[in-house]
Amino acid sequence: MTTLHDFTATALDGQERALEAYRGQVVLVVNTASRCGLTPQFEGLEALYRELGSDGLVILGFPCDQFAHQEPGSSEEIAEFCTSNYGVTFPMFARIDVNGRDAHPLYRWLKAETRSLTGSSIKWNFTKFLVGRDGTVIARYAPTTEPAALREDVRAALAA
Repeated sequence: MTTLHDFTATALDGQERALEAYRGQVVLVVNTASRCGLTPQFEGLEALYRELGSDGLVILGFPCDQFAHQEPGSSEEIAEFCTSNYGVTFPMFARIDVNGRDAHPLYRWLKAETRSLTGSSIKWNFTKFLVGRDGTVIARYAPTTEPAALREDVRAALAA
């Protein structure tokens, strides 16, 4: 059975990272954008990470420019924006596609795992996937779902 731990992704620093490193943690995977009306969710994501990170939560941000060209920056620009504007300390990765022929394999898997719930495509920036300690998908959340609204689901996953 495929899990989150079977994938790799390129971090903002250009280094390939095995998502196996997050085995045993609860992971929230989010496709992000710096110029989106939902961009202020970075603040809520960082707050959730700071609150529950020591309990085993990690948030993985995947910038995407597929929605109205709202993430046009380089990896360096994305890192600077996230750090200086929102104090982001959770892991951020290099820009990827989440839909279409060039969709990152992680996102192909995430969508396949939740297809029956929400359809097969990502509709917008800040779609969120909650993944359990075992690497399986627990839930998918709409872009407009505020990070604070995930707190109880995250706590339940941490306790499982």
